[in-house]
Amino acid sequence: MSAPGVESLPFADSLNLDLAEVAKDAREALVRVVSRGHGVGSGVIWDSRGVIVTNAHMVEDEGVSVVTSAGAEVDARVVHRDVQADVAVLKIDAAGLSAAPVGDPESLRAGEMVFALGYPWGIAAAVTAGVVIGVGEQEEVYVGTKGRPWLTVNMRLRPGNSGGPVIDSRGRIVGLSTVMASSQIGLAVPSNVVSDVVKSAYERGI
Repeated sequence: MSAPGVESLPFADSLNLDLAEVAKDAREALVRVVSRGHGVGSGVIWDSRGVIVTNAHMVEDEGVSVVTSAGAEVDARVVHRDVQADVAVLKIDAAGLSAAPVGDPESLRAGEMVFALGYPWGIAAAVTAGVVIGVGEQEEVYVGTKGRPWLTVNMRLRPGNSGGPVIDSRGRIVGLSTVMASSQIGLAVPSNVVSDVVKSAYERGI
């Protein structure tokens, strides 16, 4: 008789390869955000024409640069900040960038696997896995969170993850990592909220 679990190894290997590919594709849209006075965080290319989103608490109006997956560091302009949603829209002079597809966070079910990409503790393009707890308004599990829509995940988000993408198992952006509400509960801004902020930025003129 073969050892327990041996029969499942091929499936496990296949699953690992598939999930690694999902993360690999999303990494191309990941950027490191360097902000004067706020340290280093993460962001994601939202539009191939140089539009990047991150957390509003990560940036001020000046002194921001981003480092792309190719290693190029470029100055960025903060074109819009929505402090209430905790989303900032940045613009760099670039075109033809790799932008990750955007998913629908409201279609997620509790227990589905998601991944956070970012630069926690300076680790380049790190990936953290977790599961969805829920989507929508939460009680005030963290100061200032009550009455706001959140993607709540069972995942440890670390310094440097802020502003980075949370993706589903198909590599679609479903949120932006924002804050740890407790030792095991992370909160992310849902991607539909991010889309609304980006829309406002376009209306103002990027």
